[in-house]
Amino acid sequence: MPAAIQTQDLVRTFRVRRSKQFPSGAPVVALDGVTLEVQRGELFGLLGPNGAGKTTLIKILVTLLLPTAGRALVEGFDVRTQAQQVRERISMVSGGEHSGYGLLTVREQLWMFSQFYGIPTGAALARIDRLLQVVGLYEERHRKVQQLSTGMRQKMNLVRGLVSDPRVLFLDEPTVGLDVGAARDIRAYIRTWIADRSDRTILLTTHYMSEAEELCDRVAIIHKGKIIACDSPAQLKRATSGGSYFVLNTERLDGADFLRQIPGVARVDSAERDGHTELRLQLVEDGAIAGVVTALTQQGRRILQLQKVEPTLEDAFVTLVGQRLEEADQESGGA
Repeated sequence: MPAAIQTQDLVRTFRVRRSKQFPSGAPVVALDGVTLEVQRGELFGLLGPNGAGKTTLIKILVTLLLPTAGRALVEGFDVRTQAQQVRERISMVSGGEHSGYGLLTVREQLWMFSQFYGIPTGAALARIDRLLQVVGLYEERHRKVQQLSTGMRQKMNLVRGLVSDPRVLFLDEPTVGLDVGAARDIRAYIRTWIADRSDRTILLTTHYMSEAEELCDRVAIIHKGKIIACDSPAQLKRATSGGSYFVLNTERLDGADFLRQIPGVARVDSAERDGHTELRLQLVEDGAIAGVVTALTQQGRRILQLQKVEPTLEDAFVTLVGQRLEEADQESGGA
């Protein structure tokens, strides 16, 4: 069986008018040779700052945009020459979208979308009611869409994306702007939906590192139109950050060079914090912390706090891109 999503040397450029933002008027490269493979049953994450190429890639995969060069397949069908077959097998939900008609009720709106896929009315309404119960919107089924809160609307949009039982579900920032409770509910159902359907696939874009870390089997980091890393969150953290590290707060030190001589200490970073010294130690193995404690004691410095810290996906992103996601967003000013 082919992979759920495959791209090979995918390129997309845009012509732009000469302006202050684009003084040369040269074509803008949104995707620059993207090669990617997402397996069936996978919950795959795509991380990158605004303007990195995430939205362009998704638009190509859902047949809203043609590639300039290269090839993209979804469920084995070419997005360029077999767009209809792709559309029959996919669905997409974007965060903050306001699709539909505000005068319709929730149930009417969802039924309308089900008819675009040719689902018989009886089966469609049964599926809609079941999904509304799962996401906690069943009691709101006769409420007009225009009366829904942002969180309720996004839950309704998720149901709309699932009502056709797609083979591949594209989720573009599905929890953006939601309160903690609504975001938690949506993440919980995303996990349940993919776990119950081993032949279904989700491609998720998100700005929330914790969300990607919690949900995704694998994550690709895209930057300036290129995939610069692709692996499981655990392996990305391990490969880029060097594993876990220790943070110590001690009485003020005049210098931390002596700690670098201790066997098993790979790296030492120090900073002054409110009259104390904060040490960040990368160790070859955890047991080396005993030598660090002994050395500090011999220096007559009291340890105020000792904590082992596991690296995060944010740490991996900073190592790969050179800045935090929020900083890259501000710098790019992209969409």
